[in-house]
Amino acid sequence: MRVCIIAEGSYPYMTGGVSGWIHSLMTNLPDHEFIIYTIGAQEGQRGKFKYTLPPNVVEVRETFLDESLDEHGSRRRLRLSAGEKEALRSLIGGGHTDWEGVFALLRSERFRHAADLLMSEDYFDVLTGLCRETYSQIPFTEMIWTVRSMILPLFLSVRRDIPEADLYHSVSTGYAGVVGALAKHLYGKPFLLTEHGIYSREREEEIIKADWVKGYFKDLWIEYFYRLSGCAYAYADKVVTLFGRNREIEIELGCRPDKIAIIPNGVDVRAYEQAARRTGGDRTTVRIGAIVRVVPIKDIKTMIHSFALVRQRMPETELYIMGPTDEDREYYGECLQLIESLQVEGVVFTGEVNVREYLERMDLILLSSISEGMPLAILEAMASAKPVVATDVGSCRELLLGRGDDIGPAGEVVPVMHYDRMADAIVRLCANRKLREQMGSNGLKRVRMHYTHERFIDGYRRLYASFGEGK
Repeated sequence: MRVCIIAEGSYPYMTGGVSGWIHSLMTNLPDHEFIIYTIGAQEGQRGKFKYTLPPNVVEVRETFLDESLDEHGSRRRLRLSAGEKEALRSLIGGGHTDWEGVFALLRSERFRHAADLLMSEDYFDVLTGLCRETYSQIPFTEMIWTVRSMILPLFLSVRRDIPEADLYHSVSTGYAGVVGALAKHLYGKPFLLTEHGIYSREREEEIIKADWVKGYFKDLWIEYFYRLSGCAYAYADKVVTLFGRNREIEIELGCRPDKIAIIPNGVDVRAYEQAARRTGGDRTTVRIGAIVRVVPIKDIKTMIHSFALVRQRMPETELYIMGPTDEDREYYGECLQLIESLQVEGVVFTGEVNVREYLERMDLILLSSISEGMPLAILEAMASAKPVVATDVGSCRELLLGRGDDIGPAGEVVPVMHYDRMADAIVRLCANRKLREQMGSNGLKRVRMHYTHERFIDGYRRLYASFGEGK
């Protein structure tokens, strides 16, 4: 079977997380051919892959959203039919979105550039009517530029040629989900959606905090991303999520319950046997590790604030932040400034490292994210018999505290952004080696029981086969 994997903001330009998941899936399903349709942020990423592609990857199609910034059009008369106007209005203004109408309009051969549409008189008529009805207090000029910035990336995503395949597999909603829906619309082939975190919820959190979105446009942006997710849910033949709470949220957001299956992530437990055997020995220093990209959604600043409190109470501690620092250089710089302003010592940014080797040296693992799905970092820690202190996001509670397996806690869960609560949990574990070892042992038992790599791959092998049977 030829499978088209549709990724946004991840593989093959980023490491870890969803990217690592995609690479593992393709590597362990050698009987299938894969096409990568990847949507990146910046043209400068083109060809700069962080992975050596598996031999069963037969093609990579790259699309970059910043190409839309160079869109130029001509101010000419472009007539829209009543149906096209209504489709456009449904995309911008909410309610039930006519996605077939949107696809037909945005892929129309009557214009070459999105600007040809966005500078047309009929487009302005749609936008003017919408503003009169719903956004009468918003400056019209600002509305024009906001809607333009919403439509351009979508236009670019759906105008690209989509390769033909036997199955389309999007690994998030958003633009990747819309492309998957479009592929099903164009070719009539099955469309599988895997949702790690809830994309629309993550975008909502980002927009609420974003300085670049003015207050009265935040709702417009948030509703827009929920509409993109709704498109993927509507067109998908099957929606796979990682744990029960995600399934409940997807149903709340309009996904049909009968479409949803749960296939948890998994980890190769055998690969971490060496780390699981290693303990801190007789050394007095307690080493805390964080397997994480240095980006805002991982909330490294809360981690640093927390560790500053830990150091005040337990000076014999060290924090190793293990992961790339180049994805958001501005945020990395802010983290360094925070460390300097707090005058906290013992923080080491390692950059990208061999995580397994570093896990051998760690005593406990820390995760401070404001949003997660089923984080591989926690699974790796559990396979290494290391206890974890994590924020109460995604599946962290289920992973660490269990769900009816009577194994016992593998760590502690604390509220998001509560660095004082996080510090308290870290200190409890740092001060009690026996407790760390017991929680580490619990984690290893739980990952062996529920979250092995073999179970993850077998779940997708069976799922892919079920689509192949329907050919």
